[in-house]
Amino acid sequence: MTLRSQFLATLSIEIAQSFELGDTPAGRRRIDAFQRGTLQGPRISGVILAGGSDALLRRADGAYQPDVRLTIRTEDDELVYISYRGIRHGPPEVMARIARDEPVAAEDYYLRNAPFFETASERYDWLNRIVSVGVGRREPGKAIYEIYEIL
Repeated sequence: MTLRSQFLATLSIEIAQSFELGDTPAGRRRIDAFQRGTLQGPRISGVILAGGSDALLRRADGAYQPDVRLTIRTEDDELVYISYRGIRHGPPEVMARIARDEPVAAEDYYLRNAPFFETASERYDWLNRIVSVGVGRREPGKAIYEIYEIL
């Protein structure tokens, strides 16, 4: 079988505030609270509501593991919950630049996630039954993912 995909949407998340928890038994944990953002695609578009966050973990091997929960209000006033985990890794100097919120070219590191959707909306019920992959990049103050539905 061949893996096929179809563009779903671009998710752009603006980080409002970060809280360093420090070294925990799981690794170095930071909580990034979201300020705002958007989901823009041909079949679904909306804005991120207040209350979303990323419980970002820096593992012992230097890789970062996003753990995100957020809610979207679509342009037609429906609610969609999105959760995802992923992985970000690259050369130590590149990861340090990202940590300092400096611009870094997306091809200089790896950032992928696996978003899952949950909604009670009849119009967007199809989201409850798909698998998707996000190809991401960090920009100062934000994370951006091109999300693809796996067909």
